[in-house]
Amino acid sequence: MSDLGDLFRRNLAQTSDAPLGLEIARAEGSWLIATDGRRYLDFIAGIGVSALGHGNREVLDAIARQAQRHLHVMVYGEYVIECQVMLARGLVDLLPRPLERVYFTNSGAEAIECALKVARKVTGRAGFVAFDGAYHGDTMGALALSGNPAMRDPFGALPGPVRHLPFDDPSALDKIDSTIAAVIVEPVQAEGGVRIPKSDFIRALRARCDLAGAILVFDEVLTGFGRTGKLFALDHFGVVPDIIVMAKALGGGLPLGALCSRDALLGTLSHDPPLGHITTFGGHPLSCAAGLAALNVIVRDRLADRAATVGKEIVQRLLAMRAPEIAAVRGLGLIIGLEFHDAALAHRFVAATLARGVIINWTLNADNVVRLAPVLTIASDEIDFALTAMNQALAEVRR
Repeated sequence: MSDLGDLFRRNLAQTSDAPLGLEIARAEGSWLIATDGRRYLDFIAGIGVSALGHGNREVLDAIARQAQRHLHVMVYGEYVIECQVMLARGLVDLLPRPLERVYFTNSGAEAIECALKVARKVTGRAGFVAFDGAYHGDTMGALALSGNPAMRDPFGALPGPVRHLPFDDPSALDKIDSTIAAVIVEPVQAEGGVRIPKSDFIRALRARCDLAGAILVFDEVLTGFGRTGKLFALDHFGVVPDIIVMAKALGGGLPLGALCSRDALLGTLSHDPPLGHITTFGGHPLSCAAGLAALNVIVRDRLADRAATVGKEIVQRLLAMRAPEIAAVRGLGLIIGLEFHDAALAHRFVAATLARGVIINWTLNADNVVRLAPVLTIASDEIDFALTAMNQALAEVRR
């Protein structure tokens, strides 16, 4: 291990017992280049952040221009910051009405926390509903929504009350009643194992929230910005939530989260008390400049349509491998899940694929499922490289 790797082990808090420890020298397009010269195809796009790949020139130019103008001045206060206003305008133009106001945060988890506060303030209710397999972040409120008890239980009593219902089961929705302030749902459960609900479930959920007077929150932190083959996953279901939460690809590679809602909801943060939710760095000028540039590229180059086409091709080629180790392949656009018969096989497959220069990972709440989420600009020869590596890795794990 290099001196840098040794410092990494000694001075940075570790979040797993066996971190990959790749020393990254630089990143270009779909590739990470390690300090030893090895190249790794990033087939998870920095866990959804680097939708345009690494080092997109338009994004870097936008960051440089904004850096010459100013960095932090005061994000939420009395100042009008051009790139922040224009990114909000761009998002509102692309979202269905009545989603018309944007509040920027630092991350998806912080946006979830803000959505929970808004829902309680508007409804005067305490309870929340989330779903088995859900993942909404690791702050205390977001963690309380987690659908994996193993992630919640070590941290004791969490904010609530929260009811966890089975995902994609319309018969369970009668548990949403007049005590519930908000229902939080991912249109596709990413960490839950790339679980894609039926349209009937999402529509029934919208109807039940309307009947119960509960706020419906869509967590599109990973599914937004073309990932599923639509600009937002909500477009697959014909349902408009009361609040949509965004992050990851939103910042074009820089930290940025947001929630978008109608003024009647987000406007409650400005009074009783004023400054009802504030953040020092949320909507930072550099992040908004990068996010605006990235959004313009995604829309201009129709990368959502491309994700739909390329995703179908990848799923078909994975199915054609007829690997007995894999119980199911499912995907929507460029979020694809490989469900293995057991977690040990999935973990060995991930390691064997990494050894062949392709970065993939298993999902947090379903560790027998491997998630693929390449950059939206992934090239045909890069797909060939990834699928060859995965096919060879399958042959290795079955020995």
